[in-house]
Amino acid sequence: MADFHLWATYAIILATVAAYVSERFTLEIVALGSLVAFLALFAFIPYEASGGLPPEELLSGFANPALATVLALLIVGQGLFATDALDKPARILAKSAGSSSTRTIIITLITAAMLSAILNNTPVVVIFIPVLIVFAAQRNFPVSKALMPLSFMTILGGMTTLIGSSTNLLVAGVAGKAGLTIGFFDITMPGLLLAAAGALYVFFVMPRILRDSSSEKTFRQMQSGTQFIGEIRIVPGHPFIGKESKAGLFQGLGDLTPRLIVRRGMSFHPPFENVVLSEGDRLMVTATRRAFTQALSHGAAGHIADSESETAAVGPDYHIAEAVIPPGSRHAGRTIRNAGIETEHSVHMLGVQRKSRMGRTPVSDIRLEPGDTILVGGTDRAFEDLRESHDLLVLEWSAEPVPQRRKAWIAFVIFAGIVVTAALDIAPIVATAVAGAFAMIATGCLTLAQAGRAFDRQIFLLVGSAIAAATALERTGGAQLIADGAVAALQDQSPAIILSGYFAVVAILTNFLSNNATAVLFTPIALGISTAIGAPPEAFIAATIFAANCSFATPIGYQTNLMVMGPGHYSFRDFIKAGMPLVAIIWLTFSFVGPWYYGL
Repeated sequence: MADFHLWATYAIILATVAAYVSERFTLEIVALGSLVAFLALFAFIPYEASGGLPPEELLSGFANPALATVLALLIVGQGLFATDALDKPARILAKSAGSSSTRTIIITLITAAMLSAILNNTPVVVIFIPVLIVFAAQRNFPVSKALMPLSFMTILGGMTTLIGSSTNLLVAGVAGKAGLTIGFFDITMPGLLLAAAGALYVFFVMPRILRDSSSEKTFRQMQSGTQFIGEIRIVPGHPFIGKESKAGLFQGLGDLTPRLIVRRGMSFHPPFENVVLSEGDRLMVTATRRAFTQALSHGAAGHIADSESETAAVGPDYHIAEAVIPPGSRHAGRTIRNAGIETEHSVHMLGVQRKSRMGRTPVSDIRLEPGDTILVGGTDRAFEDLRESHDLLVLEWSAEPVPQRRKAWIAFVIFAGIVVTAALDIAPIVATAVAGAFAMIATGCLTLAQAGRAFDRQIFLLVGSAIAAATALERTGGAQLIADGAVAALQDQSPAIILSGYFAVVAILTNFLSNNATAVLFTPIALGISTAIGAPPEAFIAATIFAANCSFATPIGYQTNLMVMGPGHYSFRDFIKAGMPLVAIIWLTFSFVGPWYYGL
């Protein structure tokens, strides 16, 4: 019966991977189906060997600290996005890279890889995910081209020193119990050669393999879309007071383009000569929705329906969205001032856009027409009420929270606290990550609704079901059977061939078991093989370290892969397509470097 459970476990794992790769079913359905299959296998056909495998062990993955860490860090990352906390650091780093998006990505990834050599991979990826997302918005490139490479480069960088990865330390610890000491830089030279080979693939080949998801295209189109026209009243204390035109243009207005200034009944048209903005001016501007969002977050944008209104109060649940005036709307035919949209729907009108040309008149005097698109801001509750209206149709894809820049320093302090405590090993990262997620909500950087949207159920189900599969594979002896079979198949080969074959087996298995579990399983086998064939044990320990870190081919292979999966909009197939070639490159490189470096 024990053999039945072993082969049934193999069958379920193969069927699960095939279903993931086919993408005919959603990831959630496949993960749940895999979990149900394992629960049914061990519940209805009792497994007596190794003390049995009760349901609570199969379900233990949902309480896994790595899973809790990833989900908490997603919430922390959402807090950074919601406050634009890393916008300035990202701009500084981007400026140092010049105008090339490719150069920006390469410099960022090399920096991340170098940090990973002396820090744990996880906090490094935590730092750079929001930075790269900001880069993507600023430079208009798909973030999917950068986040998976970020995860892979930190793994490659972590291969170069003993403390670069928890896997390295774990292998060294097991080897140390057997009397073999691994020094800090003992794996640095071969690790650098492997990292260099992998980096060439990540920089120049991998971007051609990774797809640009449609959701990212929609986001970029939304950010760089058509121009809206809005009206800003310069009220007391407004940040635009004192701005002076030079050479016909105003500096310091961001991406807002002035097209008319109304001052005490007088109109000023461009080019503006020697005009200084002062209290009481009404400034008509054109800009993209992104520019209006940035102005709103700085307290510089007002709403246009009521010229006496001051700037809108932007809270953590304040969103900006586009809405269309449909045929038959009660608002059609009315001027913006008299349409009553703000009072009736409890939203703020920020701008209006139409395909036909609009004259240079005060925006509040523009008469709305069916088909006009207006830019509105409001709370989650206001938008819920607005969705029930037939007089104004909200474009659901366009809803986006307005960054709360006034709380950016709070979000940054929370984020920095997580990174520092994790990097210095002051406290477990799972504890600081969960505490950081709570702090983001408690300080108002995020609402509970925004935190809930950051929680990725795909990752939750994927990790839970993957750990159930790994547990079944270990307890039924499936992993040990693979290891023993590989060793038996290679026993009559030369030391170099055995080293290469051993590396390949470990590299494949690490993508389905956790890398730490693979390291613990194979380190004693590595020492046994080296003793049996008379080879230096350092060669096989190095092979174990490097191969166990080759967790590129599946999102469940390593924690950082899971961290980038949601923000990068990756599928299981994306990791196989982009990661398997990298596994092969590292294996082939080590097959030459390992025997040469260790004198086999």
